[in-house]
Parts: sequence; C-alpha cells; structure tokens
Amino acid sequence: MKKEDLVRFVSEQADITGASAGKAVNAVFDGIASALEKGDPTSIVGFGGFKVVDRAAREGRNPSTGEKIQIPASKAVKFTPGKPLKDRVQ
Repeated sequence: MKKEDLVRFVSEQADITGASAGKAVNAVFDGIASALEKGDPTSIVGFGGFKVVDRAAREGRNPSTGEKIQIPASKAVKFTPGKPLKDRVQ
C-alpha cells in the first residue's frame, strides 16, 4: 500500500474528502516523526510502537573490492508490532 492508497482508504472509511484525508495522514506521519526526532518513543495502542535505536560503529567490506571500510555509528527507527496487529496478519 502506498501513501495515496492509504489516503484514499481513510477518505472512504471516514467519509471525508481526499484533501482532508491527505492532511490527516500527513499530520499523523508528522507527529510520529516529530516525536522520534526528539528521541521520544511513539506507541499506537493496537498497532505498534516506533522508537529510535543507536547503531554502533562497525567494520564492513566493500562488496566490489573486498576492501575493509569503517561504517560510522548511526541512529535508526525500529518498529515493534502490537499483539492485535500480529494476530491480524497471522
């Protein structure tokens, strides 16, 4: 499902215009991103949670040359599905 499909789905389910549904979907995504940017985890009951995790620096290899390279530390977003979502996709 692409974002436009999600907007269409929200529009149909909530019986609102596509423009309003687009604003609502964007607001939800912006809210999650803002919380994660501050380092705050975000939990949506019945769906799952998002949190920022630190990845340590490590050594890797260039696949084309085999040369060792240093991969710097970084941050990543981790999603953990909630039980209702897990049950629904089983």
